Amino acid sequence: MRKLTLLPLLLLSVLCAAQDKPNVRAITAFVRVTPADYEAKVADALKMLRAAKSAYEQKGYTVESIRVTTNPFPEIVKGMSQSDALAFFEKYDALAQRENFDPNIGPALIHDSDSTESVELLKQILCKTKTLEASIIVADSDGIHWKSIQAAAGLVKYVADHSEHSQGDFNFTATAMLAPYAPFFPGSYHTGSGHDFSVGLEGASVVQRVFASASMADATQKLAAELTTYAVECEGIAKEVAKSSGWNYKGLDPTPAPLANVSIGAAIESLTHAKFGSSGTMMAAAAITQAVKAVPVQQVGYSGLMVPILEDARLAQRWSEGSFNVDDVLAYSAVCGTGLDTVPLPGDVSTDQLARMIGDMASLAWKWKKPLSARLQPVSGKKAGEKTEYDDPFLTNATLQALP
Repeated sequence: MRKLTLLPLLLLSVLCAAQDKPNVRAITAFVRVTPADYEAKVADALKMLRAAKSAYEQKGYTVESIRVTTNPFPEIVKGMSQSDALAFFEKYDALAQRENFDPNIGPALIHDSDSTESVELLKQILCKTKTLEASIIVADSDGIHWKSIQAAAGLVKYVADHSEHSQGDFNFTATAMLAPYAPFFPGSYHTGSGHDFSVGLEGASVVQRVFASASMADATQKLAAELTTYAVECEGIAKEVAKSSGWNYKGLDPTPAPLANVSIGAAIESLTHAKFGSSGTMMAAAAITQAVKAVPVQQVGYSGLMVPILEDARLAQRWSEGSFNVDDVLAYSAVCGTGLDTVPLPGDVSTDQLARMIGDMASLAWKWKKPLSARLQPVSGKKAGEKTEYDDPFLTNATLQALP
C-alpha cells in the first residue's frame, strides 16, 4: 500500500524534473555538399539528426529544431550562372521545408579579398527563399574586414526593401570572431570535410528559475551549477550519438538562448529588480556570461549571453518602451553574448548607418577577441514610433525607435 502511495509522488518528481530541463534549441549537422550529391549528403545527416533528437527526447528534453550547415555556398555553385545558382538554392529550400530541417548555407564572404559577386547572389536567395540562412564574416583573426562590412550593410538594406515584411534579414547576420561549428543560426558555418555536429541549448528558462531566488552575490555560482547539470548530461548524450553514428561531436553551446516568453530579459529583471536597460543590467549580463564560461563541457559557438530583441517578449517590450538602445546593447556585449541580434530599425536607415553599426560590433569583437554578430532588421516603409508587422512565430513585434 505504501508503494502504491509513493508511486504517484515518484512520477510527479520525474515529471517535474523533465519540465525543469531546458529545451535543446538546435542539433546542427555540418556537411560538405555539391549540386550532384547534396540530397544524399543531407539524407545521411538527417538520419543522424533524427536519431539524436530521439536520444534527447528519451532523456526528457524537448528538441526544437534539427539543422544542417553546408560548406560556404559560393563553393557549392562555383561556375554556375546566377540564375542557375538561384534555381539550385530554391530547390534546396524546398527540400528543407519538405524534410522539416533548418538549412544554413554559410558565409558569402570569409575573407575581405573575396569576390562580392556572392553577395549579389545572396541578396536574391534571402528574398526568394523561405528557410535558407547565411552570413558574412566581418572580422576574424586577420583583422576587421572593412569591405565586407560595407557589403553586409548593402545587403541588409536591399533585403529589407525587397523581401516580404522585410523578414529576409532575419535569416542573415554579420559575424565577427566566431569560430566554425557554432550550432546557432544564422552565423553557423564550417570549412571542413563535414560529418560533424554540435548542440545548442535554450537555457533562458534555467536562468529565470535560478534568478528568481538569487542575489547578485551568488547568482553566478548558482547559475553555473544549474547550467552544468544539464550541459554535462546533454554532452553525454551527444557523445553517445557520436559513438553510435560515426559522426564527430564538435561541442556544445551552453548560451542560455531565449524564445518569446522564455525570456532572458525577464530573468535579468528578476535579479536586478529593475527594467532591462536600467543600472544593474550589465552586472547581470556579466554574471550570466561568467556562469556560462564556467560550464565544464567542450564549448563551441558564442558560449555567452544572447540578447535577441525580437526573439524575446520582454526585450521587445522594453525596446518598445525605449528602455535601451543599440549603443546599450553594444555596451552589454563587452561582457556578454552575441552583439546586435534581431534589432528592429526604421526603414529609412541608411546603408552608411548600417555599416557603422556593423563596424562598431566588429571593432568590439576584434578588441576583446570574442564572437559577436549583427543581425539588423530595418522595416521598409516604417518610421520611428510605428510598430513592426512581422508574420513569423519566432519574432515578437515591437515599436521602432529613432536612431541617434
